[in-house]
Amino acid sequence: MARHQFLCPLRWSDMDADGHVSNAAHLRYLEETRIDLFGSRGFRGSSVVAQMDIDYLTPLRYRSHPVRVETWVTKVGGSSFTLAQEIRDDEVVYSTATCTMVAFDSESQRSRKLGDTERGMLEELGL
Repeated sequence: MARHQFLCPLRWSDMDADGHVSNAAHLRYLEETRIDLFGSRGFRGSSVVAQMDIDYLTPLRYRSHPVRVETWVTKVGGSSFTLAQEIRDDEVVYSTATCTMVAFDSESQRSRKLGDTERGMLEELGL
């Protein structure tokens, strides 16, 4: 199974008073990774997050080098798909997430069917 990998830089402002990266920053790292994934793989249609579940496993301390975020597809439906994501280093997983996304038509403000190109890109990353 292929995984999309993104090296996400940490920012000084991501740190809380204890020197840990805040919970909200984890969500931003996951979002930045999805943006990189869609942009680099040619996913041109709009999509929205329908549900996001995250488990914080180990505190991520602020540091100057990036953290790796891995993303893969676990399910593809007619108009929705599910991504699994991990914020990690080689030996440590800091958080895991499951993100259900829905293909979205901005004009009608409704969900839409996934196109063949989108479906193909998603299937390359899992299942």
